Formats: sequence, C-alpha cells, structure tokens
Amino acid sequence: AELAPLNVEGTTLSDVSGEEVKSADLAEALTKKVPSVSLVRRSGIANDIILRGQKKDNINILIDDAKVYGACPNRMDPATSHVLTNNVESIDVTEGPYDVENFGTLSGAVKITTKKPTEEIKGEVSLNGGSYAYRKASATVSGGTEDIRMLISASTEKSAQYKDGDGNTMAEQLKIATDGTMAAGTQYQPAYDEKDAYEKNTFMGKLFVDITDDQELQLGYTTNRSYDVLYPSSKMDALYDISNIYTLDYAIKELGSLSEKLTFQYYYSDVDHPMSNHFRKSALNPMMGDMTSALTTTMQGAKLKNRFNLAQTTFTVGLDASKRNWDGTYYKNGALNAVPKSIDDADTQNSALFLEVEKEFSDLNVKFGARYDATSITVESTQEDNDYTALSANIFATYKAAASTTIFAGAGKASRVPDARELYFTSSNGTVVGTPTLDQTTNYEVDLGAEQRYESASLKIKFFYSMLKDYIYYNADSAANNFENIDATIYGVDLSTSYFMSDALYVDAGVAYQRGEKDEALAGQSDKDLAEIPPLKGTLGLNYDYADGSMRAEVVAADEWMSYDADNGEQHLAGYAVLNLKVDHDLSESINVTAGMDNVFNQTYAVSNTYNDLTLIPAGTGEVMLLNEPGRYAYINATYKF
Repeated sequence: AELAPLNVEGTTLSDVSGEEVKSADLAEALTKKVPSVSLVRRSGIANDIILRGQKKDNINILIDDAKVYGACPNRMDPATSHVLTNNVESIDVTEGPYDVENFGTLSGAVKITTKKPTEEIKGEVSLNGGSYAYRKASATVSGGTEDIRMLISASTEKSAQYKDGDGNTMAEQLKIATDGTMAAGTQYQPAYDEKDAYEKNTFMGKLFVDITDDQELQLGYTTNRSYDVLYPSSKMDALYDISNIYTLDYAIKELGSLSEKLTFQYYYSDVDHPMSNHFRKSALNPMMGDMTSALTTTMQGAKLKNRFNLAQTTFTVGLDASKRNWDGTYYKNGALNAVPKSIDDADTQNSALFLEVEKEFSDLNVKFGARYDATSITVESTQEDNDYTALSANIFATYKAAASTTIFAGAGKASRVPDARELYFTSSNGTVVGTPTLDQTTNYEVDLGAEQRYESASLKIKFFYSMLKDYIYYNADSAANNFENIDATIYGVDLSTSYFMSDALYVDAGVAYQRGEKDEALAGQSDKDLAEIPPLKGTLGLNYDYADGSMRAEVVAADEWMSYDADNGEQHLAGYAVLNLKVDHDLSESINVTAGMDNVFNQTYAVSNTYNDLTLIPAGTGEVMLLNEPGRYAYINATYKF
C-alpha cells in the first residue's frame, strides 16, 4: 500500500467501481469514505448527501462534467442517484467555492468520472447478493482500436425492504410511528406491506474517437430506470424514476501559441419522476383518492474553453451556458387535478464567462479564478420572473514549506440562484410554498490547512469559515411563501490521517466537525441553530494487505445531535458507532470475491434529521418520523474479469 496522492482542495476517491461493491448507492459510498459527507436516508436506494452542512443546489454534482437535477421537489431522486458505483472510476470532492467552470458551485462540488473505454478488449461480469434479498448483476465490456474505443455497461438490481436493528422493515417502522395518529393513512396497504423496496436497471455506453493525433471526440450515454421505490417517511413513493444523460466532448490540441487545448462540451439530461400514494391506505380514502405528483426536468449545457501558456503562466478562458426546465402536475385517480400545477413550466437560463490562472513561484503555487453569471428564470404562471447577475472569484495558494510539509489557504466568493421549487412550488392543496421574490445566495469563505507527510504516515487538517448572505431557508411558521433569505455562518474543521505500521498493515482515520448558526432567529422563532448541520463524525479503519487481497475493519461513528433547529422541525438524534468488516480476495487472475458485513452489532440508529424543508410524516408525538438505518447487513460479490 502507498500513501494517497495529495488533494489539498478536497478528497479524491479512486477505483470506486472496484472498491464500492456492497451497493450501487453512491451516497452511501461517499458517506463512508469522506468524513465531511453525511447521508440523508430516504429509502433503500437513491439517498442524498450533505457536504459540510450543505445540500441540494448549495453543492454542485457533475457526472462526466454534465449536470443532472432530480425532478422530485422532495429529494427522492438526487443527482447522486442517477449514476451507480459500478460505473464510477473516480470522484473528486472539492470543498468550498473554488470552481468557476461550472454554474452554481456555492460551497462545494462532487465531480464524478465514469469508466473510460480501453483499446484492449476487457470486460467483467459481477454478481452480488446481500441481506434483505438484495441481488444485483452487472456487466461491462470495453475495447477497440488505437483510433476508436467503445464501452458498454449494464446492470440490474432489486431488494426487499431492509430491517433496522430492532428487526422492523420500512413498512413496520412507518406503522409504529403512525399507529393511532392522524397520519395512519400514510401506512402501506396490507397488500404492499412486504413489497420490494425498489428495482433499478442501468445502461451506459461510450464511444471515444481519435480523429487525428491532435483531435478527440467523446460520446456518452447513461440511463437509469428505477421502479416502485418506497419512501416510508414520505407520504408518497416513486412509481418510477427514469433519467437519461447524453454527453459530447470534442478537444483539439496545439492550435497555436495561444491554444494548447481547445475543448467544446455539450450535455443533455432529463428526469421523469411521478410519485404517488398508490401503495398507501390514503389512496383508498374517497376524500383523498389515488394522488400522483408527476414532475419532469431537463438540463442542457454547452461549454467552450481554451487553455494556453503565457509567460510561464497557465490560462484557461471559457464560455458556459445552460438551461434547465422544471414542470410538475397533480393527478387524482388518473385524471388531471383541478389544483394549480406544482411547478408551471419554469426555465432557468444561464450564460457565463470564466477565467482561471495558475502560476508557479518556486515552492508556491497560486490559482486564481473568476466567473460572471447572468441568469434569467421564467415561469408560465402569473408568478413573477426573475433575473440575477453575479461575479464570483477565488484565490487558492499552496506552499511547499519543506519536502514533507505543505501549507494551503484559499478565499472565495460564489453565488447560486434559487431553484424553481424555492421560487414557485405550489402544494396539492393550492398553498404557494415557494417565494418568488427570493434573492440569490452568496458564500464568502476562507479555508486554511496543512498536510504533513512522514515516511510511513500522513496528516491533513483543514479549517473553513463560511459567511452566507441571503441563504435560502425554510420557515415552518409561515402559512405560505415558506422560503426566505437569511444571513448565516458555517464553520468547521476536517482532519484525515494514515499510518503504515508495515507494508501490509495500516490505519486510516478522518474526523469532521461543523457548526452552523443564523445571524438572527427567524421572525417569531428563537432558535438560531442552522438546520442540516451534522454533528461530529469520524471514521477509523484498520487495513491488512496480503498477496491475494485485503481485509478492512472500519468504525463509522457520530456524536448525538445537540445543536439543531427545533423551530423548523429538527429533533434530537442519538449518537452511534457501527463496525463494518470487508474482505477482498483474488481467487485467480480473473476471479475476485468480496464479502463483508456492515453494522456488525446490529445497532438501531438514524442519521437523517427532519428539517421541514422536506415533506415528511408526522409521528404523533409532536415530532416527525425518523427513518432508521439498516441493521446488520451481509453481502458477497463475485467478479469475473477478462
């Protein structure tokens, strides 16, 4: 084993497809690998993430440089759910406002790179089984010539409902929370009490063409098709979730002294997401009926950028443009409902210029970035349209103080506009939840850190302080127009370390802590705690490498939630510590078997709080239903490579 490469601006995960074989859920993999990432549990699959206390549009998630947004206003289909771990080669998690190439990187970015086709004919077939009747099959084949290379990947998986540490399925957790309450109608009908939690199928295809020695064309297509995904702590489930992502990249090198590499990128993504109470008792109530909230979203973007060197300085200049459409309609018993549309054909159109400059001064590396955005948001309804402009900029310096010591610091400003849900969303009873007069959010952030490397150890520590102006926040006490702008602060520290006791035995650990506060409590409220700021979280792993494989034992732990926004629906969560075990063994050069067990001691715990920004189910105790994590989970994965 070797020390991981330095990434001062964040964290790099490599060989994700080979390492993360337990589940296809990318959010779970990120949560275990990156201390500053926390899980938002919504279901057995398609879960969301929080990065340094930030979620939704406050962090930017890109798949092969393409943006895909979920269509669900209740976050049933976050961006991370549209790509699976078996297709992911690497992930770069950038913390802070240090990305000017992409629209809306307010407080961090998660850049996902999928597998690339190879010239040599290669492939693999994997079979996976686990607790709660989880089964998955996937296959990938790649190959071509020196000039043309192709890759095809497909997978299918399904799972029964998981059980928590107390042995309760997802449906049973809901029943326990709502028995004898006004929310009893949200329970599953007896016919669906034991229904599978989800079914998920994917396909990915890529074509890389070397047109000439200096020109390359890359085409990509990814589709995700999920069916009957259960969301027990919400009032509805997803009937299906279908997404498509198309990418085109063209690059030409050495055009002249002022163009080392010219790149053109285009992408298009779409998501179709109807959610319904079809499986719930409420669908049998004549007053309620079988309700469906059907939403679609599309996103398309184009980017032209040119990189060149001048006076021993690297410059990248570019144009970036994108357009997102979001549309939503309510249906009752299969017919169009009379209430207004949830989101009435809203378009968010952005155009931008950006510049990046990088310069080396002996042991000092300095990066500067700037971006100017012009954004218009229009809606078909009588609600008002909005226009925004923003100038973002950052500087990040890395100084090699000694052969084994690196110091880094950065300061930046970035903005993101409100989305159509925050501006315009209308509930099924006609209440306008969105606030059409919202300002864009701006983040002013400072980062400071250092990494120390020794012959057999490394230590990296990073501090940040983020001042959020016009932060978009949900006010539970408002009868309508629940979103409003506030000023807030988030600060914290991340620490990661590794120590090699021998070539075969080593430990790694990470700790992350954040604290978030509103500058002032909302009108009529007293709680200044910011929502969705997870408590102290840490990971500790013991690894053993041997000739034909490796073993890992890891503890993932978090403190109890002591600082939370009770005025807006959050509640106390107990701390937890779970033990996960994993063995990865090569039976031969072509056959690998990975087996593991998560939550070995079958702990009952929850990681996701209940901020009213999401529509969750009241539990009858004055609080909202908590969804527990899976209990003990055993899995085995067999892969044949050729």
